[in-house]
Amino acid sequence: MKKEIYNEQTGIKYQLQGDYYLPCLTLPEQPKVKIGVWGKRHLRYIKQHHKIRYINLLTSCELTDYLVDIDKQAEELFFRVVKQLSEKEGITEQLKAENQMLWVQKMNNIRNRATEIVNTELIYT
Repeated sequence: MKKEIYNEQTGIKYQLQGDYYLPCLTLPEQPKVKIGVWGKRHLRYIKQHHKIRYINLLTSCELTDYLVDIDKQAEELFFRVVKQLSEKEGITEQLKAENQMLWVQKMNNIRNRATEIVNTELIYT
């Protein structure tokens, strides 16, 4: 028996595995793009909780673009929420100059709330 055969009608190459010929299927090469922390969190979430969506995105070669888009949206939302909350609570550069520890405490609180908002609205949906 031949180790490999090629079906001209379908354009698929088959390889002998034991007693069966299995198709040699590969995905096209995707560009190397850096995915940020938000995109990685969303990837982990859809792998665990939305397996069909993950497989569909992966096999249609849209996963990388999708994750880059989610990462960009999440980053923009995070910075927008931090800015809005800091303005609303009156956290200024003057406070930073006068009382650094209080400023750090309030900014950490705001960043934690903004992270929860982004996680709730974009990452874990």
